[in-house]
Amino acid sequence: MHTLDVALGARSYPIHIGAGLLGQAGLLQPHIRGKQVLIVSNTTVAPLYLDRLRAALGDSVVAECILPDGEAYKDLAHLDLIFTALLKHRFNRDCTLIALGGGVVGDMTGFAAAAYQRGVDFIQIPTTLLAQVDSSVGGKTGVNHALGKNMIGAFKQPNVVIIDTDVLGTLPDRELRAGIAEVIKYGLIRDLPFLEWLEASMTALVARDPVALADAIRRSCENKAAVVAADELEQNDVRALLNLGHTFGHAIETSMGYGVWLHGEAVATGMLMAADLSMRLGWLSASDVQRTRGILLQAGLPVLPPQMSADEYLDHMSVDKKVKDGQLRLVLLKHLGEAVVSTAPAVLLRETLQAGAALGVPR
Repeated sequence: MHTLDVALGARSYPIHIGAGLLGQAGLLQPHIRGKQVLIVSNTTVAPLYLDRLRAALGDSVVAECILPDGEAYKDLAHLDLIFTALLKHRFNRDCTLIALGGGVVGDMTGFAAAAYQRGVDFIQIPTTLLAQVDSSVGGKTGVNHALGKNMIGAFKQPNVVIIDTDVLGTLPDRELRAGIAEVIKYGLIRDLPFLEWLEASMTALVARDPVALADAIRRSCENKAAVVAADELEQNDVRALLNLGHTFGHAIETSMGYGVWLHGEAVATGMLMAADLSMRLGWLSASDVQRTRGILLQAGLPVLPPQMSADEYLDHMSVDKKVKDGQLRLVLLKHLGEAVVSTAPAVLLRETLQAGAALGVPR
């Protein structure tokens, strides 16, 4: 087991990474204050891992809330199912919520924990690669709205993150590749040596080599923890750098319908669009863009967006948390391994969007 710390003063917490951690009571119980525990999972993950988690909770009073699986259900209506379960079982302020699932389950559980009785404890046990390397760490929680992704939520740090690498054995190939997109992101934005390692190790990652996966998860979490410690509430643009490709990607997800494109797939395409725009600004070379495209292809990720007009993109991109005083700001690349938050001339942004529209795959 490898343990990292997210250094946030009184809100600091450990991230445990290793094989077979899901059923280890010693990792869970020190982070549960009271006797009441609500496990939030979904219809895919619960049959696989719920019983093992329950067994690790000892004499806790355990209730369950099983959500439907998919990004399409990450909304206020399904969030209310968690509140209903908490109230039905008369859970108090000393209760603990445990998120057992991917990013949707983690985001919704964290948001419920932030809001229930104005704040209760929660624990993250992510079961997808994307959640393990990104959404389970850092305390961003929330739900989607028909007009914008992740626009309703709260910051709520977990008590602990437990990453069991064994659970990736049941993860579908498409979900694994979507998670690798977020791994590649760390190399592109701040860790060029990691990007070089990924280029050399991608075959092993896609083949689910356990050593390669554990190394990629650890390095990703180290990067995420460092960024969150520097800018927990995204107030000085350091944490915003984690959104490389996300403004483009969220536009794809919103336009296509949540769940049609997996989050990591949309982010992968968005990262290549960000690289293209960075090249048009004179920051990246054409070979840098091709290198970015190459590693995404190595991972089996899409590099062509859906056929959306530039106006469709801009309409959705205007509903983005990085918009300030009506001005769209994007995460772009000064160099491979160095990201910045910047505006871009409208004419260059439209050129990138039009190029994507021309090359895009049919809906």
